[in-house]
Amino acid sequence: MNPVFEARRLSTRLLLQILVTLMIIPYLFPLVVMVQGSLAGEGFGNYEAVFSVGAVGTFFRNSVIISVATILIVYVLTMFAAFGFSKLHIRGKEVYFWMILAALTLPEVVLLTPLFATTLNLGVYDTYWAVVLPLAALQIPFTVLLARKFIDGVPDSLFDAARVDGANVFTAFRYIIVPMTRPIAAAIVVLTLISSWNDYLLPLVLIQDPAKQTVTLLPQFFVSQFSNDQTKVLASAVIIAIPEIVAYLCLQRLFERGLAAGALK
Repeated sequence: MNPVFEARRLSTRLLLQILVTLMIIPYLFPLVVMVQGSLAGEGFGNYEAVFSVGAVGTFFRNSVIISVATILIVYVLTMFAAFGFSKLHIRGKEVYFWMILAALTLPEVVLLTPLFATTLNLGVYDTYWAVVLPLAALQIPFTVLLARKFIDGVPDSLFDAARVDGANVFTAFRYIIVPMTRPIAAAIVVLTLISSWNDYLLPLVLIQDPAKQTVTLLPQFFVSQFSNDQTKVLASAVIIAIPEIVAYLCLQRLFERGLAAGALK
């Protein structure tokens, strides 16, 4: 992609480089401190202590299950909803769209009590679904907003041509929307992965079975009433962050393209 603006003067490029560096430092500094702290004292022995807990594999498996299920639900519902809001003629769809966006104003902490009561009534308390469904519901309003902006940029002439060829709505969705929305789909996957993988409150409150708890609860093994081993806590944090970093690096280009297109179209 060619840059829209280019700094020609050396002084301007240096100034921009310094500015960008200063903007990165506040985000980079905590990561450096986290890695250095995780290696303090026993060094890599802190990581060995974390893996010696015995539940790391189980916690990772549970987090993967919850994250994958959440991503699938969010992706499918987001793309169908965004397609409907963008290209289909639905009476009152703008009202429904703004009702969905209103959910963005609801913080997770405020919803804990009603979610707890709802999971009990539905009989899904202490199961994966008790975490997956609320996580998906909290993520969908923002992803629908992004995906709708992206789909608005898809030419209507493609759908007109598909309709002339005899394609119905679902065929148009499958062969036009799905292939052309891969960049925004990558952005949705990364954002949903970060949200579901890092979530702490919902697994803590809605899952009591240790065999179903997630990786974000791993640091609790090293924090108790009488001890607080920060080196092991930081080592746990590094281990938790690695899958997200790998996922972002693998999907970086599509993620950036999706966010840029979703913001501009």
